[in-house]
Amino acid sequence: MTVEHHDSERPLIAHLLELRTRLLRGVAGLGVALACLLPFANTLYGYLAQPLLAKLPKGGQLIATQVASPFFAPMKLAFFAALVVAMPWLLYQAWAFVAPGLYRREKRLALPLLSSALLLFYAGCAFAYFLVLPMVFGFMARVTPDGVAMMTDISAYLDFVLVMFLAFGLSFELPVALVILSLLGWVTPAQLREGRGYAVVGIFIVAAVLTPPDVVSQLMLAIPMCLLYEAGILAARLVAPRESQPA
Repeated sequence: MTVEHHDSERPLIAHLLELRTRLLRGVAGLGVALACLLPFANTLYGYLAQPLLAKLPKGGQLIATQVASPFFAPMKLAFFAALVVAMPWLLYQAWAFVAPGLYRREKRLALPLLSSALLLFYAGCAFAYFLVLPMVFGFMARVTPDGVAMMTDISAYLDFVLVMFLAFGLSFELPVALVILSLLGWVTPAQLREGRGYAVVGIFIVAAVLTPPDVVSQLMLAIPMCLLYEAGILAARLVAPRESQPA
């Protein structure tokens, strides 16, 4: 009895040791990325501030209302950038831990899903930086009342931009979410098509909650999400179990 109990503990201990190894490797990779980016923290913040600075009136600039914010804001941005850069390595460590327990079909589907999710998140962040933020700040600059100087605190600006990155990055994961739901059998491509109208309403509600209170940014999030919903339906049709496909 004691020998059997000891043998049953071995797989658990092996899994825990493997988990610790993967976590340490992930943290080490994140640390390396952070160490490489920290010397360029101020430069990174300068790039991040460009969408706002380009729309400010001549002489406009960001301000620091707290004593330590000129130091902590770039450090916070460097950590976020390191997390984004190290994300493929972190996902690989997670994949290497769970892959041995997956079936061949699950492995064949999981790799494209992980890769697509990562690329879509990057695409969402790039879409927010290059298209959405310039339009939002341009709109804000135009509606600023006369006699009011538009000057933003660097910490508040960083928080706003990071929220926008996360909102657009996660929203762009919609096709992957639909594919996963279809694979789990929770929805079928036919049900996704039938619920298109409800989905569009929900998308506009989500866009209104996640974006600033202006029509421009809401449309800039809602329209791509509607297109991504259609892409998710097409992808779900390709991977859905055959019994869930319409006759």
